[in-house]
Amino acid sequence: MAERSTAAVDVADNSGDEPLTAKADQATADGVAQNPERDTESDKAQGSGGIEETEKVSPPELHSGHKLARRYRLEECVTRLDGFSSWRAVDEKLRRAVGVHILPADHARARSVLAAARSSALLGDPRFVQVLDAVEENDLVYVVHEWLPDATELTALLAPGPLEVHDAYQMVSQIASAMAAAHREGLAHLRLNPNAVLRTSSGQWRIRGLAVNAALRGISSDTPQRTDTEAIGALLYAALTQRWPYESDAYGLSGLPKGVGLIAPDQVRAGVHRGLSELAMRALVNDGATASRHEAACTTPEELVRAIGEMPRIRPPEPVFTAPPEYQRTTYQQGTYGRPSSHPGATQVLQTPPPPLQSRTGKALKWAVSALLIAALGLGSWQLADALMDQGNKSEDTKQTQTTDGNDKTGDKTKPTTPITIQGAKEYVASGDAQAPGDVAKTYDGDSTTYWRTKRYNSGPKLAPYKPGVGIVYDLGSAKTISAASIGLRYTGNHTTIHLYATDSLTPSTEVDGMTEIGTATTSGTSLTVKATKSLKTQYVLLWITDVPSAPSDGYSGAGYKQAITDVKFTG
Repeated sequence: MAERSTAAVDVADNSGDEPLTAKADQATADGVAQNPERDTESDKAQGSGGIEETEKVSPPELHSGHKLARRYRLEECVTRLDGFSSWRAVDEKLRRAVGVHILPADHARARSVLAAARSSALLGDPRFVQVLDAVEENDLVYVVHEWLPDATELTALLAPGPLEVHDAYQMVSQIASAMAAAHREGLAHLRLNPNAVLRTSSGQWRIRGLAVNAALRGISSDTPQRTDTEAIGALLYAALTQRWPYESDAYGLSGLPKGVGLIAPDQVRAGVHRGLSELAMRALVNDGATASRHEAACTTPEELVRAIGEMPRIRPPEPVFTAPPEYQRTTYQQGTYGRPSSHPGATQVLQTPPPPLQSRTGKALKWAVSALLIAALGLGSWQLADALMDQGNKSEDTKQTQTTDGNDKTGDKTKPTTPITIQGAKEYVASGDAQAPGDVAKTYDGDSTTYWRTKRYNSGPKLAPYKPGVGIVYDLGSAKTISAASIGLRYTGNHTTIHLYATDSLTPSTEVDGMTEIGTATTSGTSLTVKATKSLKTQYVLLWITDVPSAPSDGYSGAGYKQAITDVKFTG
């Protein structure tokens, strides 16, 4: 009897409270119609683990038009290797393109592929190409995954030249953050290379093949976090230099010259960003330091995320505007529109119109208008003088009736507010995992399109009992009196509650209950102002979120209770 089991996408949220129990050997390539996966590069060239020696198994005899489960129609074979094949297919039930990996049920790696696919599906993180189905049926094992026709492989992006600095920064930030989330759930990639990294038409970077690609090829590693971190360093190195950081050529990129060893990207190509160059070396170098600043090597994706967060944010390039064409006068603008063209040789006589209002009627009209103006000026002057005299009389009366009490108050005056510059910030984690520590600086970078986000939760608006709250501690540089804080939010809905607390450092020594509350506010919109209920001075302010609204899915996370902060400004 054939066994059939499925694994659906988005079956678990990404709140990160409990790690996934399955540990797969890792992932496969999928999803770019114009760029099918290439398996010509060796795994040694990309610096990942070795491949187990297995018996060669003939792939099942399949062809275009073959249907799996009466639903998935195979269209084009994009990979055929080591007993398995990968196809572009059509899900006839949902009428969408999908990718399918197929291997015989008696293949030596069939069990590990199924386990890897089911574990990857449970992650449900939209930064990864999602596993839609994992099935054993009719002596076949097949894994169905998303197909992204609008995405482009990093391999193709690097073909014309290295990435622009901001694009390279966004790539390493998003890839490192995604892999840190995967490793927190016990999943590794082990085959993270330019073929496995995609950029969608919206600019989002996605990773394909998590926990499946390596399982298909029998790749394993005793240090999976170090392996994936070094792979991210290699991707950044390639993005900055258009060179593969090993001696062997791979993925359409030339390797480094033989015998020179691993040299920093800014020594390979002129104009490379210094900070990104050092970051690539910290992820790649195994002996623990770079040659320039002797900083500790990043051995896990989480450490790499922290290193990125400590860098100054790289802003996108200024937009280039095309200069308008030079102004050209036309015959219409010169006043000749509609005039008959002069005959060659004929002298054209231009008749000058008479000056206006030179007739007897015009002169009389001039004098009438002048008289009216003089009369209006006289009347206005008389009314102005009368008003000034009345005001003088009132002021004299006020002086005579005014009391001589020295304690008399003339009314409250609104004190001017002064903006306070944020000098630094750090995510505060009261319990469990962090939310997005690498994106903290985006809350005060002056760009409303960037943000720091919370994870997605299954119930709300109150985060408890999953978490007491989430938030960020801001450093104001010195002790200042806070009068208010304006906070920009990404999601609307009922409701968001934010508290402000005075604390002692970027890493508070007391819990939230031991801090002094400055103020609190609740909103259902995308902006919130928290006014101080008491006057106190503090250098460090904790922005603490205890309630988040229910928000729909977007390009970054699924539907659930969540919130994101775009801009934070303090005034004193």
